Formats: sequence, C-alpha cells, structure tokens
Amino acid sequence: MTKSRLLTATAAAFLLLTGGLAAAGSAGAADCPSGEFCAWENADFGGQRANWSGDDGWWESWIADEDSSWANHGISGPGIKDHVQVYSGAHQGGHMTICLTPGQEVNYNSAANDNGDSHTWAMSC
Repeated sequence: MTKSRLLTATAAAFLLLTGGLAAAGSAGAADCPSGEFCAWENADFGGQRANWSGDDGWWESWIADEDSSWANHGISGPGIKDHVQVYSGAHQGGHMTICLTPGQEVNYNSAANDNGDSHTWAMSC
C-alpha cells in the first residue's frame, strides 16, 4: 500500500469512527433537567417524561406502572442524597425496582419496566 493510500484509508477510518461515536453519544443522552430524577413512559427516553427534584411517595397515574427508562441528573456532594431508589409500591412500599447512581441513565431495564410507583433520594443503592 502506498503512503498516500495508507493516509487516505486512515483518514476515512478516523472519520467513520468519530462520526459513529458522535451519533451514539447524542442518541443515548437523556433530556432531563440538572438536579432532577426523570422517568419516561417508553424505552430510550421516549414518550412523556416525569421529573422530580425531591422524593415522591405516589407517582401520578400516567407514569405509575408505566415507566420504561430513567435518568438521575441529581446534584452530588458531601452529605447529599444523590442516588435514586424506585419502588413498586406507593410511599416506597413493595420492592425496589431500580436504583440509579449519580449521572446514571438507563434506557431500558426489563425487571424494572412498568413497575415504578414511587421513589426516594438516598445516600446509596
């Protein structure tokens, strides 16, 4: 392979790789306000979004047992509850369906899908 062909092939591979990474990054990013926990009714952060900055012991009827993707954009710091625990029952009853660490986004989880009714901010999972 000549030097010019090698450079052309390398440049093409670089463009392909960096273009693919940019597309994957933007497609997976959840639109959730800073400082909030968000849940969507569909996988891949689709459909209606509910968001909260604090605990909620009884989710609204349109999102209760209809949650399919989640994002924790809470604020972290010493002594701050920055993990989100989602529960299958009202007022943090039932079992924990999913727990999100700070900055975590989950586009789908079959065990937690359509199972959330309440959540609380916590120090850990």
